[in-house]
Amino acid sequence: MEILPNNLQEYLDNHCDPEPEALQIINRETYLKVLRPHMLSGHYQGRVLSFFSKLIHPKRILEVGTFTGYATICLAEGLTEDGEIHTIEVNRELEEMLNSHFKLTNVDKKIKLYFGDAVHIISTLPYKDFDLVFIDADKKNNYTYFQLVFNKVRSGGLIIIDNVLWKGKVYDSEDSDSYRGDADTDSIRKLNDQITADERVEKLILPVRDGLLIIRKK
Repeated sequence: MEILPNNLQEYLDNHCDPEPEALQIINRETYLKVLRPHMLSGHYQGRVLSFFSKLIHPKRILEVGTFTGYATICLAEGLTEDGEIHTIEVNRELEEMLNSHFKLTNVDKKIKLYFGDAVHIISTLPYKDFDLVFIDADKKNNYTYFQLVFNKVRSGGLIIIDNVLWKGKVYDSEDSDSYRGDADTDSIRKLNDQITADERVEKLILPVRDGLLIIRKK
């Protein structure tokens, strides 16, 4: 879901680095073979994630919500030579496709793929030094994931949460005719408010695709 006007989004797409060939293939395959392909990060957001990763040059990344692996690969582009990305996906039916997609790249050996309930898997991960976390899974559990990963992120590390503008629904005024108060929207509004009030972090929302909440742990 793009929240920016189409002509502006096209301009942004045309004025960032080109989409790597492997990611073009993954993009096409996702739209051909997978339900809800719009969940894919896509070209511009993918370059944003890659840029953040390259800026901090992480040794260890955690991703909650792999989908078809597009964002996983973008994030892995910035890893150190001995770095690794741990990525969690609930849908085991995507395993064959994911393994195929990862083999298209030069980062496949750096990817550690887990299947199952993210709450359980995050709780069992032994690491306390993640440099970067990307949360893009079931929205109702976003704050739960944030709380679970917080003590596993180093000081100065980043936590990025996707879809925090939720198709523009979150900033509808409650007294406006267009206000939509469904459960998902209310959940994301609450998440944004909780992070805004959290003095342990610095935070800002980027209006990229459906909204990226960028959180830096103090």
